[in-house]
Amino acid sequence: MDTQSHETNLAEPPFIPAWIPVTGIQLRKAGVQFDAVRVDGDTGRQVADALAKMTGGDPGPVVEEANGRHAVYFLVPAGSTSHHTWPDGVTRLSAGPQYISYVPVPALGGQTWPLSWRYRPRADGGLVHALLLRSALHSQG
Repeated sequence: MDTQSHETNLAEPPFIPAWIPVTGIQLRKAGVQFDAVRVDGDTGRQVADALAKMTGGDPGPVVEEANGRHAVYFLVPAGSTSHHTWPDGVTRLSAGPQYISYVPVPALGGQTWPLSWRYRPRADGGLVHALLLRSALHSQG
């Protein structure tokens, strides 16, 4: 008689996008998997929290920096930052024929200081909705 269980755990592992490093911090070229919008200081954190309220606590991936400018990076779909007006104090990180931008991305755990996830990547792999972000930024101004 076979007493071993042949059941397997059918639960899917949590989704982790391939662009997130396993350890530490890596720079990712904007315009490939995503663009980014950088907002420095307390304004960036306030906008991130406003977006979280607008989305039921799941705004998409938002990275924050603990030193320097105290930048907050909102990861948005590639190409979604161009052809739109953005408020003063916003830096668009994208790529084009004559420029390249890089976005710092921390691992989900471990030593990543000075970067951390203010809001971790969504389970469905979705990014921050650029139009919602613009709306939140304009309402802060």
